[in-house]
Amino acid sequence: MDNAQIIADELNLAEPIVSKVLSLFAEGNTVPFVARYRKEVTGGLDEVILRKIEERNIYLGELLDRKETVTKTIIEQSKMTPELEKTIRDCLSKNELEEIYLPFKPKRRTRATIAREKGVEPLALKILEMEDGFDPVNSATESMSGFKEIESVEEALAGARDIISETLSENADYRNIIYKQMHEAGQYTSKVKKEYKEKNTKYNMYYDYHHAVDTISSHNMLGLRRAENEGVITFTIEVPDEEILAKLRNSIIGDKKNRSADIVSEAIEDSYNRLMKTSIISRIRLENKDKADEEAIETFASNLNNLLLAPPGGGVHTVGIDPGFRTGCKIVVLDNTGKLLDDAVIYPTEPRKDFEGSARILYNWFNKYNIELVAIGNGTGSRETDRFVQWALDQDEAKEFKGKIKVVIVNEFGASIYSASEVAAREFPDKDITVRGVVSIARRLQDPLAELVKIDPKSIGVGQYQHDVQQKSLKKKLDDVVEDCVNYVGVDVNTASRELLSYVAGISTSLAENIVNYRDQNGLFSSRKQFLKVSKLGPKAFEQCAGVMRIRNSDNRLDNSAVHPESYYIVDAIAESMQKKPSEIIGSEELVETLDPHTFVSDKAGLPTITDILEELKKPGRDPRKQFVTAAFDDSINEIEDLESGMVLEGCVTNVANFGAFVDIGVHQDGLVHISEIANTFVKDIKSHVSVGDIVKVKVLDIDVEMKRVSLSIKQSEG
Repeated sequence: MDNAQIIADELNLAEPIVSKVLSLFAEGNTVPFVARYRKEVTGGLDEVILRKIEERNIYLGELLDRKETVTKTIIEQSKMTPELEKTIRDCLSKNELEEIYLPFKPKRRTRATIAREKGVEPLALKILEMEDGFDPVNSATESMSGFKEIESVEEALAGARDIISETLSENADYRNIIYKQMHEAGQYTSKVKKEYKEKNTKYNMYYDYHHAVDTISSHNMLGLRRAENEGVITFTIEVPDEEILAKLRNSIIGDKKNRSADIVSEAIEDSYNRLMKTSIISRIRLENKDKADEEAIETFASNLNNLLLAPPGGGVHTVGIDPGFRTGCKIVVLDNTGKLLDDAVIYPTEPRKDFEGSARILYNWFNKYNIELVAIGNGTGSRETDRFVQWALDQDEAKEFKGKIKVVIVNEFGASIYSASEVAAREFPDKDITVRGVVSIARRLQDPLAELVKIDPKSIGVGQYQHDVQQKSLKKKLDDVVEDCVNYVGVDVNTASRELLSYVAGISTSLAENIVNYRDQNGLFSSRKQFLKVSKLGPKAFEQCAGVMRIRNSDNRLDNSAVHPESYYIVDAIAESMQKKPSEIIGSEELVETLDPHTFVSDKAGLPTITDILEELKKPGRDPRKQFVTAAFDDSINEIEDLESGMVLEGCVTNVANFGAFVDIGVHQDGLVHISEIANTFVKDIKSHVSVGDIVKVKVLDIDVEMKRVSLSIKQSEG
């Protein structure tokens, strides 16, 4: 069975579709390009399914390479059989393949190895047959002269037992019995180490913990491993040893009763306790860790997707403020493209509390730069700074700005990472990190996606145990999310940063650099055709990127749309059928609504492509992100000490984990809505109920000021 058929069966897809998708990938096409511009070929599969096909195909390729190595090794040992060859060929899991390979794997010198060297193996194999009438003691006695360095019958039988133990431990069927029983009846148990018994830590719940192997949650699995790694607890899997041994004896010995069976029974117990139990526990722990990693990575990816696709504040002139006390508030003003126009420091908070002087600087900027947005970082002093700005807007001198300027508190997580990065240093070589940081705060209000791509996704703060999961898998998944988001929204090629451009389909980091260099040397792009003039941007890269990179002021309005240049002829044909110029129908929703997409279907362009083109013609270059909204924090609630149980407040979801959602309610400490407090019905998947960026009403359930913990409820806030 080839990869296409395997993947089709696993994902419940048609094999011809999967085969065509794999061919598109083999030709160098990217997931975003295939998802948007090859819907006729893929049957309209989205990025999620396409990436699953891509990932599984890579996995199967790696598995095939490993199978070839395993097969070669077994053949070299002259131990390959038709049955074994078929088992290896049909195997679809790396872990299962290693279990199959175990008996043939080159191993270190063991007790069984030493016994074989002494010539005991024939005796061991005869005992393992457990034939009635065979006497192991007599056989060992008669064979003494043929053994090497064996001084007694007891030593010979012990060596035979070691060989039987190892032989049983390498049998995939017997190992599977233990594996299944551990899954069905095993319990994860953890105990606190004595040096932590009297101490409170964030791992208190794991000091004496029990949970079934098969139902342990990803966050508890990761929490146990972190607590173990930090030396706070020990944890393992407790299993019903006697039940497992009984199943093994029944499978291996059955109802046989003789001296050989007695020796084999002893070997079974030794094999289980010495050779199989610990290794299979380790396998299950690792599998649960891998599963937990996968779930945690998926949650991180979902949160990142929602954060990156947060509604932009808009391309308007913006003031950014990084709150501070003793050193003042760093402020900047950006134009509608995010360009830094000015920076200063004001002192509206303690200890100076210079409201008048600080307000005069703001008024000057409001007038001079036609400000429409004010972005305040949500760090220490944010609520005090927000109160100052609101006060400033309430003064008589600010009457003309009152209804025009919107003030927003912005999550500044990761801004300090950006401010100290090479990217920020290259962009603002003459500014210190405090100015760079507030620029990032203001820009992420203007366009979250364009700014957050400059920061390592792991530093944005929307993950769950992100430092504990497989880092290679995490990076791949998060990079895929960023790529999908960037290509979904599209980029203005004349304002996009190198970092943003590098996530465009078909554009590498070096090509992104070349695009920026071309823009710097030749001025703004005026046509998509110019992309081909960029150094090393060839026809394939152009095909992948051209529909994503937009040009606002091009003579051809399609250059500022998601319509791919390969389909411009279709727009020309549509316009001709209406006896109009393309420019007359682009953006005319009324005219486009009169068209039947089936009319324009051809061998080159199917219904999905035509439908997408018509939708784009209605509102070319439209931003697909949601409308911009913000949470309205209660002005009387500024610190955790201001909270009282029973309060109902508005907040913004900042992070979603499998066990609950974190909500910013304006007190510098996010509150937790446990999954049981999300809805009045059972919540299996929290991500289907809340997302990062959602504005929600919450009820305060409990406040622990000392531990800085706030428990909230969404379901109890209703009514």
